[in-house]
Amino acid sequence: MTLVTYDAAPDGIVTLTLNAPATRNAISDLPMIEAILGALSQAEADPQARVIILTGAGTAFSGGGNIKAMSPGQGLVGHEPGQTRRNYRAGIQRLPLAFEALELPVIAAVNGPAIGAGCDLACMCDIRVAGRSARFAESFVRLGIVPGDGGAWLLPRVVGFARASELALTGEMIDAETALSFGLVTHLVEDADLLPRARAIAAKIAANPPDAVRMTRRLLRQSCNTTLPAVLDMSAAMQAVAHASPDYLIALQKMLDGGGRK
Repeated sequence: MTLVTYDAAPDGIVTLTLNAPATRNAISDLPMIEAILGALSQAEADPQARVIILTGAGTAFSGGGNIKAMSPGQGLVGHEPGQTRRNYRAGIQRLPLAFEALELPVIAAVNGPAIGAGCDLACMCDIRVAGRSARFAESFVRLGIVPGDGGAWLLPRVVGFARASELALTGEMIDAETALSFGLVTHLVEDADLLPRARAIAAKIAANPPDAVRMTRRLLRQSCNTTLPAVLDMSAAMQAVAHASPDYLIALQKMLDGGGRK
């Protein structure tokens, strides 16, 4: 079975679907981690790709960790702490690093529960769209563990420190409307409209010059982790490249001719 299906549309929209509904698309097992990493690499290397949509098969976006593989000696859990640490570093922690390194923007189409690492996976994306059946929980503490996949870094950058603290320290589940009010998602739609809405957003992104999109995504990511002078320096360098690109010259001429979007 293909753990992550890959669908590349002619308009440059790549849809990745977590395809393990029997485990509620758990992402803690190494085969699934490798499948996600491989799909991201494939999209990043595709010169026709403009934007990625990430969603889940079945009734869940991702249930996070595979509870059936959390006993000592199974999955990420070693027989001693040192091994567990190494397993996390070589396993699930590769996911947030891969998303951070991407230049293609990623839209999460959250089609059901996004629990624990599944919630963090959604936070790794740039934009989150939720269907009415979506649910979110940063639930690690209820199992007596911590967000081992980078959730303590990701969640505060999406919803702010106080909201992230409430979610992570209570472990409580919130519905899609609450997620919208928290800023965890930016769009809430009926389940049947989830992928169409995600594709509509993706199409607007894909319609823009691809190099400018990639550089803008990189600037936005870097702005979260560095100083204003560093971002200004990077912006100037990228802008020099952008101003010399054929896409810029074409777009500028359209604007001058009155045919460009404003």
